[in-house]
Amino acid sequence: MKLLFITSSRIGDAILSTGLLRHMVERHPGIEVTVAAAPLTLPLFEGVPQLMRLIPVVKKPFRRHWLDLQRQCRYDHWDIILDIRGSLVSYFLKTRKRYVWKSPPTYDHRVVQLGRLIGQTPPPAPHLWLRDDDIQKACSLIPGHVPVLALAPAANWIGKQWPPAAFARLASQFLERQAAHIAVFAAPEERASIQSVLEAIPEDRRIDLVGRLSLLEIAACLKRCHVFVGNDSGLMHMAAAVGTPTMGLFGPSDHHMYGPYCPPEKSVNQVVRIPESREDLQRRPDFAFDAPHSFMGSLKPETVLQALESMWVTRAC
Repeated sequence: MKLLFITSSRIGDAILSTGLLRHMVERHPGIEVTVAAAPLTLPLFEGVPQLMRLIPVVKKPFRRHWLDLQRQCRYDHWDIILDIRGSLVSYFLKTRKRYVWKSPPTYDHRVVQLGRLIGQTPPPAPHLWLRDDDIQKACSLIPGHVPVLALAPAANWIGKQWPPAAFARLASQFLERQAAHIAVFAAPEERASIQSVLEAIPEDRRIDLVGRLSLLEIAACLKRCHVFVGNDSGLMHMAAAVGTPTMGLFGPSDHHMYGPYCPPEKSVNQVVRIPESREDLQRRPDFAFDAPHSFMGSLKPETVLQALESMWVTRAC
C-alpha cells in the first residue's frame, strides 16, 4: 500500500496533523509513506516508519507549487491520499481513498477537528518519530541527573509573544526556588530578541540551544525536559507531542483551538492566558493581527510561576 500525506507549511499545524499519519501507519502495517510539505516542516517527518519520499512543496506564484506536486505524484498508484492542506491537487491524483481537509464550522480543538476528517473520535494524538541519532544528541545536551525546565520565549508573531523581560523574571524567580537547569529554545534569527532571557540564567544552570539543533533534535531534547513553558508556537505543540508536560501562554490566539493538546485521560498540559478575553483584546483600538507589539504584557510572571510550580511538583510525584 502507498500513502501520500500532504501537510501544513507551519510547524505547529504540521505537528497537530501527525496523529492522522500515525493512525494510518499503525492501521496499515507496512504501508509506504510519502510526505509532501513545505521545506520548513518536512524535517519533522524524517523518522516516519516506511518512509519512501519527502517532497518539498516550495511556494510559487499563482499556486504553481501544486502543479509541481501533481507532476511528481501523478504516475504513482496511491491507496490513500490524506491532504491537510485542502488542495485541489488531491482530486487530480488517482487513489482508492481520499481524505481532504475542509475548514469545519466548529471551534473545538484542531486535533479534534482533524480526527473527524478520518472518522476518529477521540482523535489520534500528535506524535513525532525520533531517530536514534536524535535521542543520542539530546542525551548529550540535556542532563539526566537534574530536572530541566524548557523555555521557548519567542513566537512567529510578536503580538502573541510574552515579553522577554517577563520570561527573564520568571527564570530568575524559578531558579531561586528550584534546584534545576533551564534550557532555552528558539530559532537562530530570534537570538537577539531573547538575549535578556539567556542572560537572566546563570551560566552554570543555562543550556543554550538557540539555533543549534534540527527539528527532531529539538523534539528529543524537549522529551527529556521536566516541564515546558512557552508562547503559542510550534515548539509548544512539539513539547506536547513528545509527552512533556506543557504550559502554553496565550493572549490574542485561541487556546480552545490551539492549546497544547493532551488526550483527555492524561490532562498534564495547561494554558495560562492574560486576564483579558480575546474579544476584549480585539476591541482595543491598537489591536491588529499585524501589530508590531506584544498583547501579552498583562500576564504577570508571578501568575505563570505559580502555575509552573504546581506543574513541577505534580511532575515530581
